[in-house]
Amino acid sequence: MKCFEDLKWRGLIKDISTEELEKKLNEEQLTFYIGTDPTADSMHIGHFSSFLIATRLAKYGHKPILLIGGATGLIGDPKPSLERQMISKEEVLKNVDGLTKQAKEIFGFEVVNNYDWTKDLSVLDFLRDYGKYINVNYMLDKDIINRRLESGITFCEFAYTILQGMDFVELYKSKGVTLQVAGSDQWGNITTGIELARKKYDVELYGMTMPLVLDANGVKFGKTEGNALWLDKNKTSSYELYQYLINTSDEVVIDYLKRLTFLSKEEIQEIELKHKKAPELRLAQELLAQEIITFLHGEEEFNKAKMMSKALFSEDITKLKAEDILTNFKDMEKIILKDEMTLEDLLVQGNICSSKREARELISGNAISLNNKKIVNNMYLVTKDNAIDKKVYLIKKGKKKYYLGIYDE
Repeated sequence: MKCFEDLKWRGLIKDISTEELEKKLNEEQLTFYIGTDPTADSMHIGHFSSFLIATRLAKYGHKPILLIGGATGLIGDPKPSLERQMISKEEVLKNVDGLTKQAKEIFGFEVVNNYDWTKDLSVLDFLRDYGKYINVNYMLDKDIINRRLESGITFCEFAYTILQGMDFVELYKSKGVTLQVAGSDQWGNITTGIELARKKYDVELYGMTMPLVLDANGVKFGKTEGNALWLDKNKTSSYELYQYLINTSDEVVIDYLKRLTFLSKEEIQEIELKHKKAPELRLAQELLAQEIITFLHGEEEFNKAKMMSKALFSEDITKLKAEDILTNFKDMEKIILKDEMTLEDLLVQGNICSSKREARELISGNAISLNNKKIVNNMYLVTKDNAIDKKVYLIKKGKKKYYLGIYDE
């Protein structure tokens, strides 16, 4: 397939500024940019979908530039219902460094920071050189701005769309950028850049948006939404990412394979047929996890995540290292253990059970496991020597509740 047809088949095109863009993507080599504001020091899976299109377009001969919004991040684009909380300059700079490093490591393309061409711009120059070209009525027609008029919108947020439009113009002048690609929530800002370039330089620039990646509840991934899956494995481990992806619902997994992997149309159609015949095998989910984790962190991390997942539900957990358990199960509730204690005392002192009576009932009812082995003796002695690497116990209560028992060094 040609570039545009491939993107369309994968469901990666929502809006385009002109039908001419289809021909340009198929027949020309465009320099384009895609950006993100540094609201955190790591990208999440929502960014991954957007930034992955840079790699897709590069495979078709187009040149990507990744923009980190050091300037726009100090302002924050308007949210649909309320004002975005500002973050300090120090935190923005820290986040810029983290995102720049991450973008270069994962995607390997040129990275720019819009703070570089904004920091020395005076208010008067901003108003004269940019503000004069954008009509207020034009801005009021922007969906995100219009929706905020009743509740109120600050001039700071109101001006954000011009700042992003300024980025488009600056990159056109300095890098020859003629296309901006972004998530569908950025359409209004993209068209401001196109309008600014038309009025200021009498040139036509182009814009394209992608549908946002939504979770199973129809909510976009992000820090604000509280469902961020971070691309930094120190924030979201490969195991945690594996667990999320392997549990992707059948309704969206094929869509995720199209949008979040480089598998061909034929490969995806083949796995779709297999998945429909035996959805309980979760073949599509397994492939999704393999493709994403391998792309982000390498094959070794995927294999380790898969092994950790299998070990959690089998007796093989004793084959794992304590370091891997502590890293990959870092969000589990932790209990500090003494050198020797009975299982009954552990459950009570660790607040797993509210009383010794409850502890005895759970133990006798086969509801307590240590390192995936059922323990039915309430006076069972929990010792450091029997811990994994003499440091860690995985404690399971019932079918789904896990704790990490840790010996302090």
